[in-house]
Amino acid sequence: MLDWLSIPDGSTTDWTFTVVGLVLLLLAGDSLVKGAVNMSLRLGVPAFIVSLTIVAFGTSAPELLISIKAILGGVPDLALGNVVGSNTANILLVLGVPAMLAVMHTSECDTRNSYLQMLGATVLFIGLAYRGAFDWVAGLILLTALAGMLVYAGLSAKRHRRACKNTEIDIEDLEGADPDLPWSKIILYLILGLIGLPLGASLLVDGASNIAADYGVSQAVIGLTLVAIGTSLPELATTVVAALRKQADVALGNVIGSNMFNLLGIIGVASLVGPIPVGANFFAFDFWVMLLATLILIPFVFFKLDLTRIWGVILTALYLTYMLMVL
Repeated sequence: MLDWLSIPDGSTTDWTFTVVGLVLLLLAGDSLVKGAVNMSLRLGVPAFIVSLTIVAFGTSAPELLISIKAILGGVPDLALGNVVGSNTANILLVLGVPAMLAVMHTSECDTRNSYLQMLGATVLFIGLAYRGAFDWVAGLILLTALAGMLVYAGLSAKRHRRACKNTEIDIEDLEGADPDLPWSKIILYLILGLIGLPLGASLLVDGASNIAADYGVSQAVIGLTLVAIGTSLPELATTVVAALRKQADVALGNVIGSNMFNLLGIIGVASLVGPIPVGANFFAFDFWVMLLATLILIPFVFFKLDLTRIWGVILTALYLTYMLMVL
């Protein structure tokens, strides 16, 4: 991969490709979200539907493109490691860091139904992994579950315009929404996003794969660490802003929605492209860390605890410990 661009010591070039690919993914994903959100609003699609579907897909597009590229490139462990690592990072890091900056009043949020769906998606995902690989059968099951959750969420959103107390979805609150954005800019955002995403995914996967080879570590470890943290940056940025704005529902909802889409949507689609074998290392450690991280949210969802700065330190410390154990 990318051998024609190699230099005698290829590690520097590989790191450059990885960083450039990650930056491209983040910028292209943001561009795609802005274009899709504003196009949908211009076409009269309700704001809550936009936030539920298009924004969720747009912010997860980097992970999806990376997973598909990894499978086509013959490194499926990178795809699986990316999703499992991203879900763990989303809970421990993406909620931990913002909580250290500002207390998130999760006690005011009612996210029980969404949380139970995320927990169910996690259990379903691990259960299907025991088949030995995520193939087209597993992919169809995951995508069917995702479709069911989206339908349920859409019906719930129609009945209840608010997920938290004193919170209401408004057009201006949607990421990238601009009622006055001209069509020319909307189209430009869409084009830049559609071009940048596959290019960034290609550079990142190729660079990360070569780094794994240079340092003698597995593709799964690179996916669980370097790639997972990189693709979780959009969620981290969104959650930091939400915490500073005292919007705990946005922070918690962002993590829950992202994790469900990662498990059901990304692996569901990717497994239709090609089978994803499940290595023994995932069963030995990483799946259970992801499940444990999911269960850690129970006190904040069901017992009305706030995510205080102390909890932020604990979650972040747990993630750093996990990283040290993986490496």
